[in-house]
Amino acid sequence: MFQDIRRNKIKTGIIVSIFIIMLTLIIYYICMAFELGPVSIVIALLFSILSAWSSYYYSDKIILSMNKARPATKEENQKLVNILDALVVSAGLKQTPKLYIMEDNQPNAFATGRNPEHSIICVTTGLLEKLDYYELEGVIGHELAHIKNYDILLSAVVTVMVGLVVMLADIMTRAFFWGGFSDSDNDDSKGSAILMLVGLIFLILSPIFAQLMKLAVSRRREFLADATSVQFTRNPQGLISALRKLEDDQSPLKTANNSTAHMYIVSPFKRKDKRSSSSLWSTHPSTEDRIAALENLK
Repeated sequence: MFQDIRRNKIKTGIIVSIFIIMLTLIIYYICMAFELGPVSIVIALLFSILSAWSSYYYSDKIILSMNKARPATKEENQKLVNILDALVVSAGLKQTPKLYIMEDNQPNAFATGRNPEHSIICVTTGLLEKLDYYELEGVIGHELAHIKNYDILLSAVVTVMVGLVVMLADIMTRAFFWGGFSDSDNDDSKGSAILMLVGLIFLILSPIFAQLMKLAVSRRREFLADATSVQFTRNPQGLISALRKLEDDQSPLKTANNSTAHMYIVSPFKRKDKRSSSSLWSTHPSTEDRIAALENLK
């Protein structure tokens, strides 16, 4: 587990560095396309560094806002609070994550935050209504595992950064179609031309990079979080039963979007993913594979 935590921290640093380079080149290309001159590289660097900093410190707030989540209360969610308090002790965490609720009929959950001291677990009302005590315990244990393993940092940072890069790519694509750039060929140097070319390449390929980044943080961590949840609860059948219910439920998730889909315990796009849940481009391993792994735990 300690190796996985260390690996996640290193992977986060690598992804943030790649993101800064990619975003700098994209913004530089945009600035040069609008003929802002040598100041373009300064603007690009400042924008990318500020974006990376914001992603690290405010990703949880951005994600909660995207999912329209509200804080849970002890009066309304006593069972959930009790389960979390007991599992925090089992997990050996010093800080209890904050609880949030999404008003949605699909049973699902995710965890976010930059570290265990600043972590959040968010569940849907459908999860609370459709799962029994031990099933809910298995799901909360799974999300606590993501927190303890520092999966949340990697996942939250990737979510915000990927969303920003894809948004910029979309804006630039529309701008090209609108013909918003001049045809001036007064390039200052070959270096600027090369940077612009690289920026354009990143701009075109950014949706593919975005998907690959999400896949890099999704699959293996789900198996590890499932196994860690069983360590916390000592009850694999609770999580197995929960996964079956979550997979079989076909209620749509109203706030589901591609940038946050990889964060949930099961994909919120179950109908679309069901035909190829183990395919190369699926953000989650198949539920059948996860259940088989849990049943084989010694």
